[in-house]
Amino acid sequence: MTKIQVRFRLARRLDDAMMERLARAHTIYGIQGIQVAPSLDGLTVEFDATRLLRSEVEAALAGAGIPVAAAEL
Repeated sequence: MTKIQVRFRLARRLDDAMMERLARAHTIYGIQGIQVAPSLDGLTVEFDATRLLRSEVEAALAGAGIPVAAAEL
């Protein structure tokens, strides 16, 4: 297992609905953890790089309804 941490910028600030989606995102295959930035405008995602690519993590978050921007923080 190769753990990688990637920071993502959110397309908009987190609200209650997105926080619930984030709680469910921990069940996405290969994602080990998600930490919200104190400013609520970014995320740090830890994932297993032997199972997922960065682009797949981004797509999985978007699919879960978490609007991450393409550029890192």
